[in-house]
Amino acid sequence: MDFETLRERALAFREDLLARKDEIAPSDFGWYPYDTMANIFHLDALLSGPQRQVFDRIAGTRIADIGAADGDFGFFLEAELGCQVDVIDNAPTNFNGLRGARRLVAELDSKVQVHEIDLDAQFELPAEHYGAVFFLGLLYHLKNPFFVLEQLAERADLCFVSTRIAQLTPDGTRIQQQPVAYLLDPTEANNDATNFWIFSEAGLRRLFDRTGWEVVDFTTVGCTQDSNPSAQDRDERAFALLRSKRTR
Repeated sequence: MDFETLRERALAFREDLLARKDEIAPSDFGWYPYDTMANIFHLDALLSGPQRQVFDRIAGTRIADIGAADGDFGFFLEAELGCQVDVIDNAPTNFNGLRGARRLVAELDSKVQVHEIDLDAQFELPAEHYGAVFFLGLLYHLKNPFFVLEQLAERADLCFVSTRIAQLTPDGTRIQQQPVAYLLDPTEANNDATNFWIFSEAGLRRLFDRTGWEVVDFTTVGCTQDSNPSAQDRDERAFALLRSKRTR
């Protein structure tokens, strides 16, 4: 399947799912408020050349959607590509304690499995091997991103990852070309104490390499000039497709 077709199917699925969510809106909790299916646009910008057909490779395989919010993208992969899907998140920091994902499993008559796992406390995954893991918007929320990426490289063939990066520190020190990370104060970025490490691009690429991943495609979005770790209007995000050097 070419990516353009996949994108159109994803957008149609998003509209149907949003309508369904409105129809079954719960009274005891709220749905995750951000549009996670919009990541399909970033994946469209990320994937190039033969990687435009990468979803053919993972069709029908077991995949993990880690840090999945309500699991929207995982439900799409199940419905459209026949994937076996594990939705994984840390319930105490998930927007609705994973009640949204569990409600959708029931309402959609889905076989998606929802798992409460704190990857920092004890790294466990429901399966020994995955065709791909989707690791979007989670890396900077981990206390030990090196360990988690290293463990994923032992279990997954591919990894789609996104995270915030920075070219400058808040005082203006340029770090883009230095393999470093900035450790946030608990109140420094959106007053969210679950934000920890913001890497420079060079630091992120070295992290991928040292944890057992090869960068296949890479792009950045948002503030791509003079981004910093904490200002909302200086937010730059990196998206990457990684191939494990350990599961080949």
